[in-house]
Amino acid sequence: MRRIGFLVNPIAGMGGAVGLKGTDGQFTEALRRGAIPHACDRAAGTLALLRGDGIEFVTCAGAMGEDILRSVGITEYTVLHRPGEPTTAADTRTAARAFLDAGVRLILFCGGDGTARDVYDAVGREVPVLGIPAGVKMYSAVFAVNPPAAAELVRRAGEAGCRDAEVMDIDEEAYRSGHLAARLYGYACVPSIPERIQGGKQVFEQQDEERAKDEIAAFITEIMLPETLYVIGAGSTTARILERMDLVPTLLGIDVVRDGKIVARDADERTLLSLLDDYPRAKIVVSPIGAQGFVLGRGNQQISPAVLRKAGLQNLVVVATPAKLAATPLLYVDSGDAALDREIGDSLQVISGYRIAQRKRLLHPG
Repeated sequence: MRRIGFLVNPIAGMGGAVGLKGTDGQFTEALRRGAIPHACDRAAGTLALLRGDGIEFVTCAGAMGEDILRSVGITEYTVLHRPGEPTTAADTRTAARAFLDAGVRLILFCGGDGTARDVYDAVGREVPVLGIPAGVKMYSAVFAVNPPAAAELVRRAGEAGCRDAEVMDIDEEAYRSGHLAARLYGYACVPSIPERIQGGKQVFEQQDEERAKDEIAAFITEIMLPETLYVIGAGSTTARILERMDLVPTLLGIDVVRDGKIVARDADERTLLSLLDDYPRAKIVVSPIGAQGFVLGRGNQQISPAVLRKAGLQNLVVVATPAKLAATPLLYVDSGDAALDREIGDSLQVISGYRIAQRKRLLHPG
C-alpha cells in the first residue's frame, strides 16, 4: 500500500474572485468582500478519483485534510497534525515535515504558490510533491493542470518519474499594486506526465513581441462595437489594448470599458456580474499565461463561471502574440466548472496580429 501525505490550505484562492490577487495576509479582507472558500472542493475533486486505489493517506485534522478524505469516502488515513484555527503557513510546514518523517512516497497538497513555498521549505527535494491548483496565480511549476490531472499523476507516479520543477516566490503586495515581482525560490521534485503538469510562467520581451502586441491592440480596438461592454483580462498583451485607447490599464487586474471609457477598474466578480446585468452585450478579452497556456483559472478568477455564462462563451476573445503561442503548444481552461470548461470545446481561435488568428488545441485532462 502506498503512503501519501495530503494537506489542504483551506483559504487558498479566496482572494481571486474578489479581486485581491492573492490571499496571503488578506483572509479577513477576502471574507469582508464575500469570498467563498473553494480549495476543499478542488481537493475533493482529486481525492474522489483516488478512492479505492489502495492508498494509505497521512493527513491533518479538520479542513486541512481529514474532512475532505471523509467527505469522499476514504477511510484509510492517519492524522499526524492538528492545526489551529485559522490554519497558518506554520501548520503547512509542520504537517509536511511530519509526512516526511512518516516515510511518505509523495506529498499531495492543495493550494497556491504560497502553499508550495511552505511545503518546499519543510521537505526540499527529499520527497516528491504535487499541487492540486487552488490558488490565485500559481506561477510555480509544481501543480497539475487541474484536479483530475492531479489524480492521474498520483495514480501513475511510480511510472511517471520525476523532474525538477520551479517553486516561485511572488511578492503579493507588489502584485496587488500592479507589479509582477517573482523570483525563483527553489526546485522541487515533481512527478511528471506530459500535458498533465503545468509549466512555469514565461515572460516575452523581444522587439517583435512588442510590435505584435501593438498589432493585436490595433485590430481589437478597430472591431470594438458600440454600446458593448468589454471585459479586459490581465496581462501586458491585453493592457496594450487599453493603452491604444489612451486609457491606463490595471496590468494584473480586470478592467471594463464601454464606448471608449473605463466603467470599472480592477473589477471583482461581483462588479462584473452587476455590469453584465446593466449591459448584456459584452465581450471578454483574455490572454493565456506564457508557456503555461492557461486561458482561464490562473490570475483571472474574477472572470468566474457565472460571469462567463452571463456574457456567453461565444463572446470569449483570446489574444496572444506569435512568440507566446510558439512557446505554448497547448491551451488549458480551469475555471472551476468542469462542465463549462468542456463547453468551450477542443480548440480556441487566438488573435495573434492585425487580422491574423491561429487555432490552438485546448486540452481537457481527466
